[in-house]
Amino acid sequence: MAVGIFDSGLGGLTVLDAASKRLPEVPFVYFGDNAHTPYGVRDADDIYNLTTAGVQQLFNAGCDLVILACNTASAAALRRMQEGWVPADKRVLGVFVPLIEALTERNWGDNSPPREVAVKHVALFATPATVSSRAFQRELAFRAIGVDVEAQPCGGVVDAIEDGDMILAEALVRSHVEALQRRMPKPQAAILGCTHYPIMEEIFRDALGPDVAVYSQANLVAESLADYLDRHPDKLGAGVESRFLTTGNPKTVGAKATRFLRREIPFQPAE
Repeated sequence: MAVGIFDSGLGGLTVLDAASKRLPEVPFVYFGDNAHTPYGVRDADDIYNLTTAGVQQLFNAGCDLVILACNTASAAALRRMQEGWVPADKRVLGVFVPLIEALTERNWGDNSPPREVAVKHVALFATPATVSSRAFQRELAFRAIGVDVEAQPCGGVVDAIEDGDMILAEALVRSHVEALQRRMPKPQAAILGCTHYPIMEEIFRDALGPDVAVYSQANLVAESLADYLDRHPDKLGAGVESRFLTTGNPKTVGAKATRFLRREIPFQPAE
C-alpha cells in the first residue's frame, strides 16, 4: 500500500506530514537525496539523473505511485520522465498540479480551452532552477489567460532552512519579497513554489501583507493525493510500512528532520 515521496532534501517532509495526516492508513516511503541537495542550483540533466535514480529506489521499495515533493525536480525532470522513463504500471506526479488547480479553479483533467480567471497578478517564489524552467508559467498558460506571473528566484532560503538558521531564512524571505514587490507592487496571489517554504509561510504572509492570498503546497498536495487514490486505488503499491531513506548521513539527516517536523524521524541509508 505504500506511496513514495521524493525530495532533494527535507522540504518534502512538509508534504509527507500533511499527506500522512490526511491518509493515516497509507504507509509512505520517503526518499531524501540529501547528499546532493540543493537541486535548485543544478542543471536540468543533472536534476533528471538524480531524480530518476531516487524514484527508482522508491519503485524498488514497493511504491507504484511516487510524488515528486520537490518543485525543482517537478519543473526540470517530470515531463521528461513521464514521456520516456516511467514504466507503464507506475505513476510519478508533481506538486505543481494542485497549485494550478486551486489557482484556476478547474480540474487537471479539464482540457477545455484556457479561460480568464479571477486572479490576474501572481507572485511566484521558488528556487532558481524552478524559476528558470518556467514550468509553472507553461502549465498555467494551458488553463488560464491574462495572468501576469512575476517570479522571484529565492537563492539561499533552502540552505538556511536545512541548516536550521531561521534568522537568516527570515531575512532572506523578506529580502526576496521586497525584490519582487519592486517589480510587482500589488500581487493578488503568491505561490510558495518550494516544499521547504511552508516552514516560512507566516513570514511570507507577514512580508506580503493581508491583501495577498498565499498558496502553500503541502495541504493542497495531500488533498489531491487523497482524491487521486480514490480514483486509482490500484496505484497503492505493495509496500506495507513507512520508511525514511536518505543518500546522506542518516543520523545527521534524522536530527535535522526531527528539528524540521518537531518529531523524531528515523532515517535509513538508501541503497
